[in-house]
Amino acid sequence: MARLRRPVTVKLPSAAEAAARIESMRRQAEDSTNYRTKSLRIHGAICAKCGREFDSSSLHLLTVHHKDGNHNNNPADGSNWENLCAHCHEDEHSRDLLGDYLSK
Repeated sequence: MARLRRPVTVKLPSAAEAAARIESMRRQAEDSTNYRTKSLRIHGAICAKCGREFDSSSLHLLTVHHKDGNHNNNPADGSNWENLCAHCHEDEHSRDLLGDYLSK
């Protein structure tokens, strides 16, 4: 039988605190979405693995792979990024899974 819980009192942030949080979230969202644009500008619209070139009609199939696996590591020089087509990106992320499966 489910236990009833008491109501929890939550302290709402002040207007200034809420505005600061919203601004921080906006900056984070901009940084997250801008790294794709930056990577395309730095590395070009080509898959780093298979060499396929992309034009504006197929650019959505080109993704940004974080070499170290940390999606928060987005240096301005693009050293942690490589542009991979959807197929190569999937292959890159499935290698560890396949290796773990085969080593058992």
